[in-house]
Amino acid sequence: MKPHVVCHMLASLDGSLHPSRYTTSPDGTRAEWSGIYEQVHGDLEGDAWIVGRVTMAEMSKVGAHPPAHAGKVERPHHFAQRDAGSFAVALDASGKLHFSKSDIGGDHVVVLLGHRVADSHLAELAADGVSYIVSETAEMDLGRLLDVLGRELGIRRLLLEGGAGINGSFFAAGLVDELSLLVAPALDARAANQGFVEFGESGLAGKVLLSLTSCEALAHGLIHLRYAVTPG
Repeated sequence: MKPHVVCHMLASLDGSLHPSRYTTSPDGTRAEWSGIYEQVHGDLEGDAWIVGRVTMAEMSKVGAHPPAHAGKVERPHHFAQRDAGSFAVALDASGKLHFSKSDIGGDHVVVLLGHRVADSHLAELAADGVSYIVSETAEMDLGRLLDVLGRELGIRRLLLEGGAGINGSFFAAGLVDELSLLVAPALDARAANQGFVEFGESGLAGKVLLSLTSCEALAHGLIHLRYAVTPG
């Protein structure tokens, strides 16, 4: 069964994804906004969080180190740890992420991979104690991969905290159930500023419906907006 997916993000008033490019505010600092974001992350009580390859690469800056003798690898999935208290999930279609340990901040790592990922990469992940799920179709079926997370690892509540691309893909596929958005008292205003969600040239018009469920003023000028999300 697919986990309940909450897209949890921090954005400027004009929707920018990158706090390093925000204007400053007398109400609070970027560090204070990020701290509250992490606090709300905990309050949302997810069993797991998921990000894309680029975001995860910033947390695990390790080069490739495949074992000399890979041997037979497990497909379509390998679970090094099923009973972890929480999971860090990465979407990595091309198999470019590498890890030096099996967790990120105590959360056990699970990588969602594309159909054509090499056996040598799977062997490397397994040797590092990392779990993985390989797509059984040429195009990654996000819904099917989420079903495996729910069925095999008992993940019931998943926090989507990726970049614009992965967030857009989840929204477009009808997989997001809720949006938790912290809006900072800041602007980006660059001509090419990247929003917290993007989906190609067509965008998400007609694909999703958002309904406001709560609006709360938090410390340091932040506004916490929560929306129920349903397919359009």
